[in-house]
Amino acid sequence: MSVITAAADQSVCAPLAVLGRDVTVPLVTGGEVTYAALDYAASAPALQRVWDDVAAYAPYYGSVHRGAGYLSQLSTDLFENSRATVAEFLDCRPDDQVVFTRSTTDSLNLLARALPADCQVFVFETEHHASLLPWGDARVTYLDAPRTPAQAVEILERALAGRDPYGPALVCVTGASNVTGELWPVRELAAAAHAHGARIVLDAAQLAPHHPVSVRESDVDWVAFSGHKLYAPFGSGVLAGRADWLRDAEPYLAGGGASRTVARRADGGVDVEWHTTAARHEAGSPNVIGVYSIASACKALTEAGFDRLVARERYLIAKVREGLAEVPEVRVLSLFGDDAPRVGVISFVVEGWNSSHFAAALSAEYGIGVRDGLFCAHPLVRTLLGSDPQDPGACGAPEANPGERSLNAIRVSFGAGTPDEHVERFVGAVRELVREGARWTYRTEDGRCVPDRG
Repeated sequence: MSVITAAADQSVCAPLAVLGRDVTVPLVTGGEVTYAALDYAASAPALQRVWDDVAAYAPYYGSVHRGAGYLSQLSTDLFENSRATVAEFLDCRPDDQVVFTRSTTDSLNLLARALPADCQVFVFETEHHASLLPWGDARVTYLDAPRTPAQAVEILERALAGRDPYGPALVCVTGASNVTGELWPVRELAAAAHAHGARIVLDAAQLAPHHPVSVRESDVDWVAFSGHKLYAPFGSGVLAGRADWLRDAEPYLAGGGASRTVARRADGGVDVEWHTTAARHEAGSPNVIGVYSIASACKALTEAGFDRLVARERYLIAKVREGLAEVPEVRVLSLFGDDAPRVGVISFVVEGWNSSHFAAALSAEYGIGVRDGLFCAHPLVRTLLGSDPQDPGACGAPEANPGERSLNAIRVSFGAGTPDEHVERFVGAVRELVREGARWTYRTEDGRCVPDRG
């Protein structure tokens, strides 16, 4: 069975066509401007190709694994074919499982529930909270932020070698930082983990939208990522990798779909036989639209060609970094230094400015959407800023405390759908704001920095 979808051979533009590319927003200074979405690290806009594929499937929508009717059978095929597409996109090993979840956070929480008894977890303090926090009752060792990729491997090797008792262990590491964009030495960290009898899970939330991810070549045991960062709509994610820990664990959620058979016992209770496949951790009616959108995005990026996408993104990265380097008041945050390879995620502070105020001005006066704050990576950002963990951050005019160290940072991020004009507008806006100051005043409202309209 098949569904008529958007043409697979449609021409691939540079940048790729995304939803919202023609949206206009009002400026506090008057008029409107096409919105420059430069917050891809939080959520990338959906590819037009993905939206068209989902729209083409929508009339055929049906239950998955739960019906004999034509539409149910078609939707089941679509769901399982999407699983195969994701496995191919990630270059999984033949025995790996692809489990569909809600997000990267959900995927890592699922894996946390599947850890064997007495498993010790090793996590760098540089991780996103999705990787830092889900490990529950496991013994967790938090590793200090390295300052070079080689140092990251050395820190991990020492920690793994010194663990006591020398039992099962899991290393969790990001592929690309959601704060600095820097690429981590995943293959080397995987080799170090395996040399010391540990397994490793890769948080690819920021890596998969920008670079090819190969489970086989990187030799990681699991990989997790989210659809909404991979140019698909919200609400779907993936955990892919080795089946044994997942097969041996209690189902992540108990319910229909995860169970193979359920029978009453003579004593009044029930006996349950759980699936041993990915279905074991996919209880409930699955998000077939979300799953199909991920598969569509995987196909679109593969067809566009990662070599081409990476080359264009490097060009945009260079343009942003060169533009920021021309503004002496700007300090770009980095762990590994200026020459480190990275994806299109750059965080910075501006001397004399509160970061929330600066980001609000970019939005209200220039129609540019960036993010300010600690980016759900509080330990890392505070390490890079050298700030007190108790500092809450605030929205305020820069002239109130000139030269004050910012308590948070500004992040600009972009990808396959970003036009050159958006990057050029951002660089020009930073230069103009620093040189001339904001043209509006701003205040805090419900925890957000917004224009003060009087």
